[in-house]
Amino acid sequence: MDLIPLQDNNSEAGPMEVRMSPTAMQLANVQTAIVGLGMATKEVRMNGKVQPDERLVYSQVTHLNGRVEALSVNFTGELVRRGQKLASIYSPELVTAQEELFSAQKIKDMQPALFNAATEKLKNWKLTDQQIENIIAAGKPQERFPILADVGGIVMEKKVNLGDYVMRGMPLYDIVDLSRVWVLFDVYESDLSWTKVGSNVQFTIQSLPGENFTGKITFIDPVINPVTRVATARVEVPNSGGKLKPEMFASGILKTQLAAQKESLIVPKSAVLWTGERSVVYVKKTTDQGVSFLMQQITLGPLVGDDFVVKEGLEPGAEIAVNGAFSIDAAAQLAGKPSMMSPEGSAGMTGHQHDGSMPATAAPATMMQGDKEAKAAVKKLFDLYFPLKDALVKDELATATTQAGKLKKAFENTSMNLFTGEAHG
Repeated sequence: MDLIPLQDNNSEAGPMEVRMSPTAMQLANVQTAIVGLGMATKEVRMNGKVQPDERLVYSQVTHLNGRVEALSVNFTGELVRRGQKLASIYSPELVTAQEELFSAQKIKDMQPALFNAATEKLKNWKLTDQQIENIIAAGKPQERFPILADVGGIVMEKKVNLGDYVMRGMPLYDIVDLSRVWVLFDVYESDLSWTKVGSNVQFTIQSLPGENFTGKITFIDPVINPVTRVATARVEVPNSGGKLKPEMFASGILKTQLAAQKESLIVPKSAVLWTGERSVVYVKKTTDQGVSFLMQQITLGPLVGDDFVVKEGLEPGAEIAVNGAFSIDAAAQLAGKPSMMSPEGSAGMTGHQHDGSMPATAAPATMMQGDKEAKAAVKKLFDLYFPLKDALVKDELATATTQAGKLKKAFENTSMNLFTGEAHG
């Protein structure tokens, strides 16, 4: 029976355009949208860990030479307060200095400078005025002297044991103030352009389900880790309640914009076809003769979620195919028009004749209705085309080459007589 074309022949369209009827667009599930300017925003997902604020880590040292006679803080993780007694030390040097103080105190009226020198000597060992007054009031040397905490916080490391002999300046404990902590997030190289100091990060902690935290990025490591290939972004967070503990795992989301801070032309990812360095979209044109699509090469910027930023090649207000672009490209190949795989186009598709004669050049393919055999042939071509498309997207060269061979063979074995005929009036 005669086939019924749903559109005018593609030969009437421009040399770079492929025409599709409404029915053909419906069968191929072609959908279009008008592109415009918008802010290029992106969600950057990051993983990290809670760490102490390095500025709040303090090494508690001894100011005396001597032997540790007693420990008041005996394990890591213990909470200490400023001024709390940490340990007691027996120091022969300090005993001698006290005896010198007593001797100077006896001749204070005649030699005040000597008394002041003995007092300053004790102060150099971090004894307070009150402690010195207590020694004078006692009238005899004090053998054990307490080591008091210079800061409050959590003992992160205990470095001394009972009976140890310590020297002046030796660290006894590492104490950290956890009222404010850092969350150190790993940022991949591809996300560094989106990550800026001052940006807010929302994050959750695996061990605290249901709770959300927010902090600002205060520092981005200028050096990439050569092993993990990531940079570290530091987020500072208040932690007065102590919920955030060092080494907790965190998952963060950074919602950010391109550094340019201006609107960009954005197109859906589904609208873009690409092979290697080439990226193309199909622009819709509507005339009195119907709807046609023109392949347009574009230069892409970064991927932002499900959209691409377009650097050049497209203007705001253009209507492009956002779904079914591969189907349009297949129709362009069938019509001998420029396509993703054949940028220069071709003279037209040829097929074999059932009587064994030489193939004849066929008219550009058009979508038809009313003939099951023609529809089946087109469906077979599409079924072979989509695996080729998927392989190209994934850069799987071997698979793409195999699928391209199958598609080429199918084209050659498709009779163009299926797509000829006149429309019924």
